[in-house]
Amino acid sequence: MSFRLAAYAVCVEGGQVLLARHVSRKGESTWTLPGGRVEHAEDPFDAVVREVAEETGCDAVVERLLGVDSRVIPAAERAVPGELDHQNVGVFYQVRITGGQPRPEPDGAIAESVWTPLPVVVGLRRSSLVDVGLALARALPPTGHVAAVPVGGLIQH
Repeated sequence: MSFRLAAYAVCVEGGQVLLARHVSRKGESTWTLPGGRVEHAEDPFDAVVREVAEETGCDAVVERLLGVDSRVIPAAERAVPGELDHQNVGVFYQVRITGGQPRPEPDGAIAESVWTPLPVVVGLRRSSLVDVGLALARALPPTGHVAAVPVGGLIQH
């Protein structure tokens, strides 16, 4: 099984959330939260600020830890045939944008970053991470944990 530790930014302001449109190698688009892999010896707190800057061009400050989500993606559901089962552990932070303008990621997989009205999100092809992050931001559970988000239809791994 492969493993990844990642940090994700939940930026909600004025009834909108900052989303990033990820384009796969196959050219498929999926909306997701800004964020990604925590590098070796990097603190997830620092990683989320770095990832927001890299992917969106915006400066961010962490306001609070929202929670942690752990999910296993079975090999049969992975994007590339022949890959192993994969566990992703995501650390979700509430962040506030303090500067910069949303833009595409230079030489990266994020084609655009957009402030998206919250009611529009349900109609987007999106990563389950979006739903997890928004549920954490809404509920602010003391345990830092929300129920798993079922994958299918518009909601992808």
